[in-house]
Amino acid sequence: MKCLSAVIFIGFILGCSSPTPKFATHPEGVQTVSLLGDTLRTNSTMLPQALSERIDSLVLLERSRDAETEAVIWEARYLGYNGEYRKAIDLLSKRIDQDSKNPALYRHRGHRYISLRAFDLAIKDLEKAAELIKDTEDIVEQDGLPNALNQPTSSLHTNIWYHLGLAYYLSEDFEKAQRAYVECINASTNDDMMTAALYWYYMSLRRDGQDEYAGKIIEPIQAEMNIVENDSYHKLLLVFKGEFDPNALLDTETDALSDATVGYGIGNWHYINGRKDRAMEIWQSVYDAGNWASFGFIASEAELVK
Repeated sequence: MKCLSAVIFIGFILGCSSPTPKFATHPEGVQTVSLLGDTLRTNSTMLPQALSERIDSLVLLERSRDAETEAVIWEARYLGYNGEYRKAIDLLSKRIDQDSKNPALYRHRGHRYISLRAFDLAIKDLEKAAELIKDTEDIVEQDGLPNALNQPTSSLHTNIWYHLGLAYYLSEDFEKAQRAYVECINASTNDDMMTAALYWYYMSLRRDGQDEYAGKIIEPIQAEMNIVENDSYHKLLLVFKGEFDPNALLDTETDALSDATVGYGIGNWHYINGRKDRAMEIWQSVYDAGNWASFGFIASEAELVK
């Protein structure tokens, strides 16, 4: 699929970022307010012991190497895994004051701004990160917990473009979302990340009325691919190609994150095929399930607002 990069390569100039204002203050335990006006509270659960121990060891490792920024990033990721997004943003913001040229800090803070529905702030951070990685070598981003093959599938560059594209998409700027996902595809080195980027690129094209081209860009997606993490995105793309039964996805028992991912995708499949009432029913079900930090939930929420 890497050959797709040459076909759809697009470059674009990023706008300048201004200093990010402080995020709105909420009562203790309240993270933000949904686009529908519902209060979203910290939904902390005990993290798996293996995850806690791994992050503790990574923080200690980075500090022993005098890599304070990397240690702070892992601390912020730990807070994010535990639903403390505002605290994660505060921690990253303090470090940005000391290390303002590090793109990873903006990449992770931008991610958490998306979690808190601050799409404009996310775009500023992620555009800044994209500026800072220009003409730099990409680096692998380690997972909180390794996947089944112990092989990270994403990198600093792909994660910056992926999250920037999502922030544009959620803001209904589909043209910029397309450009960001093309950059993500070009930076991808495995089927997992390529598939995740193609999924949102396809969505952006369909919402922008480019149905024919959207169909062409997912032609390389096949049933047999090296997918380790993004199985839901992979199967959804096969649904869009007419090669997989959407009911099989909705009926499968999966975790909450996959449910939201699949729910939004199948809702979108109904929507772009003219079944808007059914799409709204599915998106409402995703919203009612309450996994409010997942991207599928946030996207469903945004659809319900419209």
